[in-house]
This record gives sequence, structure tokens and C-alpha cells, in this order.
Amino acid sequence: MAIEAEAHNHWSPLLGRLWLDAIPQEPIVLATFVVVMLGGAALVAGLTYFKLWGYLWKEWFTSVDHKKIGIMYMILGLVMFLRGFADAIMMRAQQAMAFNGNDGYLNAHHYDQVFTAHGVIMIFFVAMPFVTGLMNYIVPLQIGARDVSFPFLNNFSFWMTTAGAVLTMMSLFVGEFAQTGWLAYPPLSNLAYSPWVGVDYYIWSLQIAGVGTLLSGVNLVCTIVKMRAPGMTMMRMPVFTWTSLCTNILIVAAFPVLTAVMTMLTVDRYLGFNFFSNDFGGSPMMYVNLIWIWGHPEVYILILPLFGVFSEVVSTFSGKRLFGYSSMVYATLVITILSYLVWLHHFFTMGSGASVNSFFGITTMVISIPTGAKLFNWLFTMYRGRIRYELPMMWTVAFMLTFTVGGMTGVLLAVPPADFVLHNSLFLIAHFHNVIIGGVLFGIFAAINFWWPKAFGFKLNQFWGKVSFWLWVPGFWFAFMPLYILGLMGVTRRMRVFDDPSIQIWFVIAAFGAVMIAGGIGAMLVQFAVSIWKREELKDETGDPWNGRTLEWSTSSPPPEYNFAFTPLVHDLDAWDDMKRCGVQRPTSGFRPIHMPSGTGTGLILAGLSTALGFAMIWYIWWLAAVSFAGIIGYAIFHTFNYKRDYHIPVETVEATEAERTRQLAAAGA
Repeated sequence: MAIEAEAHNHWSPLLGRLWLDAIPQEPIVLATFVVVMLGGAALVAGLTYFKLWGYLWKEWFTSVDHKKIGIMYMILGLVMFLRGFADAIMMRAQQAMAFNGNDGYLNAHHYDQVFTAHGVIMIFFVAMPFVTGLMNYIVPLQIGARDVSFPFLNNFSFWMTTAGAVLTMMSLFVGEFAQTGWLAYPPLSNLAYSPWVGVDYYIWSLQIAGVGTLLSGVNLVCTIVKMRAPGMTMMRMPVFTWTSLCTNILIVAAFPVLTAVMTMLTVDRYLGFNFFSNDFGGSPMMYVNLIWIWGHPEVYILILPLFGVFSEVVSTFSGKRLFGYSSMVYATLVITILSYLVWLHHFFTMGSGASVNSFFGITTMVISIPTGAKLFNWLFTMYRGRIRYELPMMWTVAFMLTFTVGGMTGVLLAVPPADFVLHNSLFLIAHFHNVIIGGVLFGIFAAINFWWPKAFGFKLNQFWGKVSFWLWVPGFWFAFMPLYILGLMGVTRRMRVFDDPSIQIWFVIAAFGAVMIAGGIGAMLVQFAVSIWKREELKDETGDPWNGRTLEWSTSSPPPEYNFAFTPLVHDLDAWDDMKRCGVQRPTSGFRPIHMPSGTGTGLILAGLSTALGFAMIWYIWWLAAVSFAGIIGYAIFHTFNYKRDYHIPVETVEATEAERTRQLAAAGA
């Protein structure tokens, strides 16, 4: 460590710590760098050649339309998913080969960065953008609103999240990433043990992206509480809207803790404070408590919206109302509250004592009860329903089977004596991936297949969707069941090389599973490409391809920028199904101009300045930090003088759009 610190010890007023030795010399990283640069150059050249920059800037980058922002979040999640999965494949390959004196192909310095980056990217820049994108797109449509409460804030939130992702990606090619694991526990993340830029990249990426997440949480809470259509009482909201509300309440309550703990780690590293060192009254365990009182609500922030997705999918594809709607709502609320009373189960081994451990063990078991109640509600909804096994329903059934196993191993880990044995083993890795992949990721795939026709006006290709499904689901079991077995055998997590040749076979099986998953991801990308290629064949004119039950299916696909020409009136749960049953007719006349918010580039500019600020703080380039900070403040003040915040869609445009919708419906015979 001392030698490494010495090597990177020069500082200049112009470039701070940034010097030529910041470019990694490892062949794998250099090759990746070349490929990324060539790909980036090709993309820029293509956009320039086809003159798409103006279109992207006007229609997408500066848009405050919640639907476009939702799609951009999903694209960000998908791009980062490919990067995070590349890290996963590298780890699987390394562990499968590093036996019998073979050191594998990743040195310790590189491997530790890979597993840290994998965790950080998959949680912060894959799962969070996917979930936020879904909520952004669907919630305003489900509650009959024209947009979110604060449209500019929505655009700003997206670009701040992207800025955090950009900083994380920069660390691959300039400097290094943290080698601490995805939660960067001190003392390892203190300056003494991580002297170079890795942990600083981690801190600033999370701080910048955290601003975006927190603001989008505030925005969506306000939207759901204040902007519901007339007649939509709380107990008539779709379950997805309910779970989104609870998720965003958790975001608003939990993310300030992350901001605070990152700030404390920052002043420890930059100003020599001692919050988390062992000296002068600091305590590393304080950090672990704080990071997990954010971290445990975070895993429920990820899973709750997907519980909502499964509720929508099960009720739509079973052709009946969700069984036990009110119990589903109360279960969601109970989970929301209890998620704050279980954080200590992440470190039973810390030694808080038997009484503290037993309290948290019991609360952890209790939180599994409302989750189990949800599962029974879904099963009872399917009971005697006319089930159509379309792709969203297939992913839902796969979730039920997979998530149940993950839930049971979670209850097992809630028993402190069992956790003492299993906590630092691969068993815990298997449990976590079991619930996050089986719950969050399978839920995302169900949601993409379910709402794609709403967003783009054509369905996804079934064949390639099924290929993806049948590679993903068995691939998941092949990849993670061996880790349960290895964990029970006592194999430690976070290992790069192994001594015992008898366990190699399990790692080889896990690597085979990871290759199957890679095939599943490839098939999904092919599915998107083929569907776009053959979009005319897959076209949906009705706006309601699945015989949906909630308001988003009442609009055209894709919905007009104003969503609804007239605010819908809600009389019952499953408002759209109720309207269809009662024979409610769409209004075809009497339209008025529609008041809408204007697009603005401020979000992108502020996020760009924030990226510069983060980069400057990481590399100690103080002049750039000062300039970019002043720029952020100055531009934010300048934006307050922008009074052109809104415009009206002329009545002629509305009439033309609605007439086209009438023609579409007539053509589809709806």
C-alpha cells in the first residue's frame, strides 16, 4: 500500500493528482478502452452523419415528458447492465480457473475493483434506473395525470443519475475504482488503506446519483398524493401505484442517510476527520450501522415496485380482479415500515449481543410474513382464472418459484447462530442474488414485455423472448445453486484463488450458468432488434393489447404527449376494466388547448457541471472544483429567471391527434 501511495504521490496545481500513470497498464483494461473508444467514435459519427443531434437534444435530452424520461432511464439501466454483467462473467471465469496453483487471469488489484464495481453498478446504476424508469413512465398514466408534479426536476434527476454512472465508468480508464466491496466499509475505505482515487470515485459517483434519486423520490410522492384523477381514492389506486408510493417514501426517508454517511467518509478522507477511524473517538461500526440503515430499505425500494408489476400482470393475464386488494395494500405498508427495523441482520457477526441480535432476527422473520401474504394473493388470483401464459406471465411464474427459495434462505439467515456460520460464505451471495435476480430482474423483464407495446405501439417478438426466458431461468439456477452448496461447505466470499481442488467443479457449474445467462441477455437484445425490425407485423392499434385493467391502457400506444385529452373520472378499482364493462365512450369533441410544461436543457447542463465537480474533487484539481461549483450555483440561479416554463398545445393539434386515435380504433375494430 505504501509503495502504491508513493507512486501516485505527485500533485500539480493544474492537474492535481492526474498524471500519465493514471491510465491503467493492464492489457484487459487497455483492450476494453480501445473497444469503447472505437464504439463511442462510431456512435458519434453515426449521429452526426444522420444529423440526429438536434433531434436528440430537442426531443429527448431536454424533454420534461415523463414518458421520454422513463424510457431514457430504462436505456441507462440497460447499458449499465451490460457493463455490470461483463464484471460478473469476469469473476465467474476467474474463480472457475484459479485452482491448483493457477493464479487465474485477474490480479488481486484488478479483481477487487471488478467485484466492487459489479455491486455498485448493478444496484445503483442498473436496478435503480430500471425501477425509476418504470415508475416514471407508468405512474402518471395509471393515475390519470398529464405529467409528474415537477417536470423539470424529473429531467434533472435523470441527468444526475447519469452523471453518477458516467463517473463510475470513467474510473475504468482513468485511475481505478474502489477495492473495498460495494459498501466501502472503513477502515479499508479510510485514507490509510485506500490512499488513491478508487474510494473517491465511489463517494462522488454515489453522492451525485443520490441527489437524482432523492429528487425523483420527492417528485413521485407528490405526484401520487396530489395528482390522481377525480374519484381515484387511495383504495382505488392500482397496486403498482401503491407500491411506487411506498418505494418513493422509502427513498425520501433513506437516501439522506446515504448522503450523510458519504459526507462523513468524505471529510474523514479529505479533511482528516475521524468519524470512522479507530482513533480519537471514531468507530468503523458506526459506518456499518449507517450504511445499512440506508441499505436495507434500499433492497425494498428495489423490490416493491416489482411486486406491483407482478400484481398488475397476474390480474391482467388471469382475466380477473386481484385477490385481496386491501390485504395487498396493507402488506405493502407493513413491509415499508418494517424495512426500517431489520438493518442489523446484515451484521449479526458484529457482536451487538444476544438480545439485540434476537430482536433483529425476529423482525426479519416477521417481515417475511407480508411478503408471503402477497405470494398467496397472486396464487389465489390465478386460481380459476383464465390464465394466458404470455411472456410477462411466464416471468411472473418464474419469479414466484425462484423468489420463494430466496425468501426461505433469507429466513434461514435471519437466525443469528446460522448467520454466524454462513454470513461470510458464498451462501449469502447466493441468497442475495436469488432475491435480486429472481425478484427485481425477473420483474423488470416481465414489465418490459408487458408495457413495451404501450410505450412503442408494437409488441415484442415472442420467439426470442422465450429463448431469453429459457436461457435465463435455468441459467440462474445453474449459476447460483452451486454457491449455496459451497457456502454450506464453508467457502468464503470475496476470494480470488482457491486451494482445495475438490470444490472446483462447483465453480465450473456456476460459470456454465453465467454463460447461459449471457445467452439469455443476448437473446433479449436480439428480441428488441427483431421486434423493432418487424414492428409493422407486431403493431398494436388498440392501445390495449393484453385486455388491461388500469388507465394506462385507455390511451393510444404510444400515448400522446398530454396523455389524456380529458381527465378520466374513476368510479371503481381497475378503472379501465370498469369503463369497458360499463360501455363508457371516449369523448370525440369539445377539446380545449392543453397546458403543458416546456423542455429545458438546464438539467443536463447542471449534471454536466456536477460531473466536472466530482472529477475535480476525485483528482484534487482544486481550481476546476471551484469553477464547476460556481458554475452549478450560477447556472441554477440563472435558471430561476427562465419564465418560459410552459406552453399550450393548440386545440387543432389535440383534435387531429384524437381523430387519428378514433381512426385507429375503428381500423382495429375496437
